[in-house]
Amino acid sequence: MKKNLNDSSSECSFHPFYSEVLMPQATTLKPGQIRHLLRVTKVTSRHPERDTLVLLLGITCGMRVSEIAQIEVQDILLAGSGAIRPEVSLRAAITKGCRQRCIYLAHRLTIEALETYLTYRIERGIGTEQADARYRGLSPKTKLILTHKGSKFYLNTKRRINFADEQVDYLACDSLQAHITKLYKDAGIGGSSHSGRRSFASNLLKQGHDLETVQLLGHAELDHVMPYLEVSQKKLRDMFSAVI
Repeated sequence: MKKNLNDSSSECSFHPFYSEVLMPQATTLKPGQIRHLLRVTKVTSRHPERDTLVLLLGITCGMRVSEIAQIEVQDILLAGSGAIRPEVSLRAAITKGCRQRCIYLAHRLTIEALETYLTYRIERGIGTEQADARYRGLSPKTKLILTHKGSKFYLNTKRRINFADEQVDYLACDSLQAHITKLYKDAGIGGSSHSGRRSFASNLLKQGHDLETVQLLGHAELDHVMPYLEVSQKKLRDMFSAVI
């Protein structure tokens, strides 16, 4: 029997000021655990180029699994030069809250992992258009992160209760979520697919960044104050580049 999310006996609790059902909190990773996780992934994963990037997109950019599964080549690369975009827009259509926000691929490890994975794809002709020199020869509308067969990850439609006590549908990627959890397990860390995102927010707060700025990155809804907050792109890039 399907549980009613409004029922107080449900495993999930609902906070009226947030637009999401509040789930049990994921493990927050310490810097040493992050380094260990990346080292183990590079050695044990069957697809280390891709998996290292997937982990870092969560840890250094605060991306959700469903966002990682849906972001496209054209979202991160400039058409003409093929350079990494200085500011990456996560389209409202791919975010859980249907709110556009920006991330910055500014951390050294993430940039290195992205370049390694793009080179891997290009050398093997995965999602490429050799007749087109734009986007480094990659098909712009292909997903950035692909399965081992070179196809996009399957998305599931799920339902939650929002702040207005309304049922809303959202997309989840159970297969990639399970794979990320396995990467944590293989490294002997009791984390989950949400650990990277939570670690990102936690580490920013530990570095002294204000709560409102962190929440602007999609970690909570502060609609009543967002119009009054001003955060420069330089400050955001600096935050992303030094999060770990």
